[in-house]
Amino acid sequence: MFKIFENFTTPFPARDAHCPPNTFFAFCQFYSRGMIVPLLIASTCSALLAILEVTLFGFMGTLVDWMQSKPPERLFSEKSNTLLLMAALTILGIPIVVYVHSSLLNQSLLGNYLMSIRWLSHRYLLKQSMSFYQDEFAGRIATKMMQASLSIREAVVRLLNVLVYIFVYFTAILVLFSIGDYRLLIPLIVWLLLFVALQYYFVPKIKKAASEQAGARSEMTGRIIDSYTNISIVKLFSHNNREEQYVKGSMDSFMQPVYEQMRLITCLNVSTQIINYSLVFSIATLSLILWSSNTISTGAIAVAISLSLRITGMAQWIRGEISCLFENIGTVTDGMSTLSKPIEVQDKPNAKDLVVTTAEVSFDHVFFAYKRQSQKTSSYVINDLSLKINHGEKIGIVGRSGAGKSTLVNLLLRFFDVNKGKISIDGQPITDVSQNSLRRQIAMVTQDTSLLHRSIRDNILYGNPAADEQALTEAIKQAHA
Repeated sequence: MFKIFENFTTPFPARDAHCPPNTFFAFCQFYSRGMIVPLLIASTCSALLAILEVTLFGFMGTLVDWMQSKPPERLFSEKSNTLLLMAALTILGIPIVVYVHSSLLNQSLLGNYLMSIRWLSHRYLLKQSMSFYQDEFAGRIATKMMQASLSIREAVVRLLNVLVYIFVYFTAILVLFSIGDYRLLIPLIVWLLLFVALQYYFVPKIKKAASEQAGARSEMTGRIIDSYTNISIVKLFSHNNREEQYVKGSMDSFMQPVYEQMRLITCLNVSTQIINYSLVFSIATLSLILWSSNTISTGAIAVAISLSLRITGMAQWIRGEISCLFENIGTVTDGMSTLSKPIEVQDKPNAKDLVVTTAEVSFDHVFFAYKRQSQKTSSYVINDLSLKINHGEKIGIVGRSGAGKSTLVNLLLRFFDVNKGKISIDGQPITDVSQNSLRRQIAMVTQDTSLLHRSIRDNILYGNPAADEQALTEAIKQAHA
């Protein structure tokens, strides 16, 4: 049975990973495609569970009145059908709804939904241009992707599941109270207004602190990963103390919004408890007054006090859910700044593969400046360069550090787009062909040797995974490995 629900959604959607929108609801909707049906069914189950629970409370009040007014034999003979119906609802109906709801959440959504967001985000980030990764810590990017993915799922599930349950539950309680005596609504409505006012005052402040905390956490994680990634440099220059202070600075910055958030949560908790017990006191007092004047029945009092106690128990849970919702909204908003950045270097629509015949390379009046320099005048790293490399020709480019030698190769590989001019291979402008086909045709030995955290075999075959054992052995010999 679990497999049915697990296969209801897919963790690896096949659709293309486009740039997501940069507004909250559109951003969440983009990553929720394919999950709408199970989300709506789960939301409907939540609403149904809320109605059924309040119905049971109402029936308990009716049952108390029956027990007061009828002897046992008369009660069982006259109300047997109603009692059997409520028994079936309690023993069979509610468990079936709970099973469907739990299976949709745990099997269809909580795992697959989260992984589908991470899958789409990861595929999109792999398409990002080199400048994107040069402007950010790799650890910070990874942290934002992982955090934002989790927060998208949590925010959507809370909006369509938990908040629906809360709204329907309180609507049903208002209806039930009005049936007993409309005056019982007064303390409940006052409590609702005060509860909403507390959330209105505190939650935006908690959201702001959570957003600041998410940004500080990403910065802290990025600095830590940067130290670990470049540990050889840290060890070489004996800069342990400097690295400690470098990371401590980000940790200290992270703690400031944490303290602010915890202060707000403490104030909100205390305020909520005060209005909770005020609700129980006011409903109990009002019920006794109405009962003493024979206005309401004993069953109505039992329902009113039981539900007021239930509400006070739920209030902390509701506050926690709302706080978590806004924390997740803050994290998603912070993540959007990274995950929804447009890709700078993109293939043209229907770009063709590069076809190499003579491998003639041409730079035609090329101008290029890095993004950070492009605001300045006369800041071109490559300034009106024309160069032609004929078939079979071997050349060396010599220049001081920073003269643009590596930049020239990066432009040929189209890691960046030129500001002016054109680069062609066998007469084909590199902007007209797909980036993957271009880079497959160019072999490059980088300045820095970077090994992936995989096997030696995987590293050697990374450029050509389809190579056989003979090609692998030959490559090892040529590298004198």
